[in-house]
Amino acid sequence: MEKKATGQGPAAVISRRAADRLRAGHVWVYRSDVLGVPDDAPLLLPVVDQRGILLGMALYSPASEIALRLVSTELIASEAEWLELIGTRIRAAIAQRKQILSGADTNACRLVFSEADALPGIIVDKYGELVILQLLAKALDNEAVRILIAKTLQEALDPATIVERPDARIRELEQLSAPLDGPPLYARGEPAIHILFRFNGLNFHYDASAGQKTGAFLDQRENYAAAASYAHGEALDVCTYQGGFALHLAQSCPRVTGIDVSRSALEVAERNLGANRGLLKHSEVDWVEANAFDLLRDWSDSGAVYDTIVLDPPAFARSKRAVEGALRGYKELNLRAFRMLRPGGILVTCSCSHHVSLADFTAVVALAAGDARRRVRLLERRGAAADHPVVLTIPETEYLKCLICVVE
Repeated sequence: MEKKATGQGPAAVISRRAADRLRAGHVWVYRSDVLGVPDDAPLLLPVVDQRGILLGMALYSPASEIALRLVSTELIASEAEWLELIGTRIRAAIAQRKQILSGADTNACRLVFSEADALPGIIVDKYGELVILQLLAKALDNEAVRILIAKTLQEALDPATIVERPDARIRELEQLSAPLDGPPLYARGEPAIHILFRFNGLNFHYDASAGQKTGAFLDQRENYAAAASYAHGEALDVCTYQGGFALHLAQSCPRVTGIDVSRSALEVAERNLGANRGLLKHSEVDWVEANAFDLLRDWSDSGAVYDTIVLDPPAFARSKRAVEGALRGYKELNLRAFRMLRPGGILVTCSCSHHVSLADFTAVVALAAGDARRRVRLLERRGAAADHPVVLTIPETEYLKCLICVVE
């Protein structure tokens, strides 16, 4: 039964379109769908439709295009109740990842994945004994939330160190407070900021003060292993970043080349290679600093060939307006890869642009295959690893696409 929000204090009023979206299971309300917000509105407030029917409680972001993020379909009566709810959901999210962390081969994963774990604006990643926190919403940017999260993580995991690492772009969009320059949120003894973690039996360096996102690309863990199972011969890893795919390919391939435009990323990739010399002693791995588009064009035109190619570029479409250009970019990279693969070769091609659908990504890869005059069989359609769960009513949680193909 729908509930009136009368007597429950100030509420945000949203359009019918937004109300229907929330009732269908999504949790975002865009600024254009907010019809009214009270003066001096709290950062956690009730949300109602135009009839005054309560839809739930939401985090309010005065500066963001995503103005409201629904956190409950029931009223939350106090800050204490809200903090208790955060702690309960963090513990539930960690419990769901226990199996991933139970073996000896992997001690890193995403512990909390924002909306997918009913914790909009909260990201928590684990790298061995180091835990990284990101707060991505204005309503979470306060000391009480930080203390509660750190205490919950400490009790659930007993890590050596917990560090908050703000996202510079989100911080600007959300008008969050300046990055913390002080000590970690928690440290058992000397803070462990630089650490070596295990991923599918391989060793990787992590530095909490450098790199993209919160660090390594944890969402590709299962795709790394799948790529290694199909890889053979001479391999090329395009946009290798810190060598994630390349080092996994080196378990199966006698020679691997990793390409990236970032010198600093390749320096970490070389350190990661060094950390696995004993495991990869039968493979020769080298790195090339270059723009992927320019290099693939030059190499494909000159007749270079490979048995396995991985394409894992950064997100090409950060908005809906960028989708058309992104599809052109994906087609160009895949076209070059198809031209460079020997018969029987394996292509592992990825997109992490959530604005590009799986159908559109698959279609553009198929167009590239046709233009290259190659017959391509799809072996697997894959997504993000299990620690990045998908909520069917929140399509943004299903952002990573990975196609594994054999080229004839």
